[in-house]
Amino acid sequence: MDIQVNNSKTPNQTNSLKSNSSRSRKSGKVWVIGILVLLSLATTGSAVFFYYKLREIQDNPQQVTIDETKAIVEKVGKLLTLPPKEQPTLATVLDKDKLKDQAFFNDARNGDKILIYTEAKKAIIYRESTDKIINVGPILLNSEAQDPVKK
Repeated sequence: MDIQVNNSKTPNQTNSLKSNSSRSRKSGKVWVIGILVLLSLATTGSAVFFYYKLREIQDNPQQVTIDETKAIVEKVGKLLTLPPKEQPTLATVLDKDKLKDQAFFNDARNGDKILIYTEAKKAIIYRESTDKIINVGPILLNSEAQDPVKK
């Protein structure tokens, strides 16, 4: 049994194959160009957004601190009853080694937040990463530390 396969193509078949492959190449280029345009628009939009956020922070740096304090107070308030009608001072532990001689800071880590309520004479160490209160204790203001006996 002898089988012959004719691989010869007519000129019309050859031209249609070429035009199909060139069409797919052109549509592939269009997709790549479209994706590049979208990426550049997204990058430009992000840059503009962050530029305006930076300008906002530079124009009013205290607002950032106020917003951060409110956020921390809200989180700690869910875990502990806080002194009413008092706005705390917010501090951040930057170098726990400098605080090692103070027992209140034994379990503190760098990055922990400290809420200081001067009227209530209370300090709270809060770890935002684990959403836990690390320590709560009384505070002594400088005048009380120097003169512990009130007259």
